[in-house]
Amino acid sequence: MQKNRFGLTLLGLLSVMVVFFACQKDASSKPNFIFKPAPAAGVAAKIGDEQVTEKELYSGIEGDIYEAEMKVYETKFGKLQAMILEKFMNQDPNKKGLTNDEFLNKYIAKDVKVTDADIEKFIKDRQIPKDQVNPEIKERIKQYLEVEVKKNAVDKWIADKTKKTPVEVYIPKPQRPVFDVNIKDAPIKGSESAKVTIVEYSDFQCPFCSKASKTIEELEKKYGNKVRIAFKNYPLPFHSNARIAAEAAQCMKAQDVKLFWKMHDAMFADQTKLDKENLIATAKKLGAKEAQFKTCLDTTPHKAVIDNDMVEGQKLGIKSTPTFFINGKLVSGAQPVEVFTEVIDEELAK
Repeated sequence: MQKNRFGLTLLGLLSVMVVFFACQKDASSKPNFIFKPAPAAGVAAKIGDEQVTEKELYSGIEGDIYEAEMKVYETKFGKLQAMILEKFMNQDPNKKGLTNDEFLNKYIAKDVKVTDADIEKFIKDRQIPKDQVNPEIKERIKQYLEVEVKKNAVDKWIADKTKKTPVEVYIPKPQRPVFDVNIKDAPIKGSESAKVTIVEYSDFQCPFCSKASKTIEELEKKYGNKVRIAFKNYPLPFHSNARIAAEAAQCMKAQDVKLFWKMHDAMFADQTKLDKENLIATAKKLGAKEAQFKTCLDTTPHKAVIDNDMVEGQKLGIKSTPTFFINGKLVSGAQPVEVFTEVIDEELAK
């Protein structure tokens, strides 16, 4: 996006102008926007005789719109779930004379218990530094885990109830935006006949990308040859070693695509070894031709590939890593495996 000499993007400048105009008391200084029904389907605005289509308007912000729509949906559905829980509790003969909280603790979550082992596992999984662990932190972790366990108990209780009394929900769920993602030159693993293609836009120095790579491994084990994985580069500028790590991965691909995936896994497994010296050591350990790898890393012949991935990602509206496209359907962030399986199962069912 083009910037003026003061460093403001055009959209940023327009945002400032909108605030400025909104603060003016003189109505004649405000833009003359006339809000009315569209003259035809798919039209968002009209400037003289020139129309702005909804497709043009939404291009590049599809993900933002989806996230906003999901927040509205989740607010509605959260309220609905609370109402459903209360109605099922009120129908239960054991509820008589008990408050909702009393019934929850006595019947639904009666077996909820958080042990010291659970707390220690949480600390280990979240990699909380030992010098930050104290009795107060442990108590907060315990309270958090108790809430999570109670939520799971409520879900199980409602699941049991709805087996006998299904709940019909008429709140429409927002549909994920679908994109045409180019993977022509991307490293790919998995069967060519796979019904589902997962494209990951990722940064080798991004901790959330490392976490998401483990989720992808789970999906590969679960679905086998039903899915294939493609990788696209999106090294973020504030990660000092992300770019050279992307170059290293491409250098491995140039020797053998299998080496690319080995390097992919190794870099995500230990993100403290992404400097040049360690990358060379890792490549050698994985079986790459060391001299060829060094020359490649020094001459950066794959710069254009990484740059093209970045440009394509920006056109797709990517703002952070990791970002995934499952048969073109957008999944942003290091989401739980259940989010991926929901989308994959929908695609496999087609």
